[in-house]
Amino acid sequence: MRPKKRLGQHFLRDQDVVRRIVRAFTPHPDDVTVEIGPGEGVLTRELAPSVKVLHVIEIDAELCRRLGQDAALRDVHVHHADALRFPLCDLVPGGPQLRLIGNLPYNISTPLLFRLFGHRACVRDMLFMFQQEVVARIVAHAGGKDYGRLSVMAQFFCDAQPVLNVSPSAFWPVPRVHSAVVHLTPRLKLPLSGARLALFEDIVRHAFSQRRKTLRNSLRDLVDEERMRGIGIDPVRRAETLSLAEFVALTEAVA
Repeated sequence: MRPKKRLGQHFLRDQDVVRRIVRAFTPHPDDVTVEIGPGEGVLTRELAPSVKVLHVIEIDAELCRRLGQDAALRDVHVHHADALRFPLCDLVPGGPQLRLIGNLPYNISTPLLFRLFGHRACVRDMLFMFQQEVVARIVAHAGGKDYGRLSVMAQFFCDAQPVLNVSPSAFWPVPRVHSAVVHLTPRLKLPLSGARLALFEDIVRHAFSQRRKTLRNSLRDLVDEERMRGIGIDPVRRAETLSLAEFVALTEAVA
């Protein structure tokens, strides 16, 4: 099948990489697993014999048809849907039961992650392949060049651990970028909830909206300088210098 550029399709073909991904995922016979973006099904075929229930979400109708006709995948539940809109938590009656895995198209990686943070109540863990620079941003620490809004939000909602790097040669067609796999485990207890969580998200978004601005300017509609100084944060600092703990403290001070 010819890959569709508009869907950002790069099919994983390297079987050794597939085996390493599945080993890192550590599938269990009782797992209820969801693969996002199965493509040609190379990861699906490796995973299916090892889990109790496997759902795959694929936006490409032709790929869905092929997956549904594959005898090796007869017990796999194929959903022709957009992962950015799919009601994940409807797959399980309650609790963090779903395990998510996938080689994600680069064009939806960040919006999909933010959506999945909102579905953390039904998700046990996630193992995803992204563009390498996305993984670098997810695990980055304050002060580094890769640190930004994605870093703060990913680490607020999840424990994030890089797993392995993947060469462009593992895909067809060969992409111009390197890829990497990251394991994300949603935190069972968050330091903020409800209105405070919404405020935290606003503060982080505004702080990084114009990275070159000081906090005094980027947060002037949300936080006054006196409150910043009251918790030991200099208003002339920039967002990328604040740790996750400092963003939480800033939220608490305003709330």
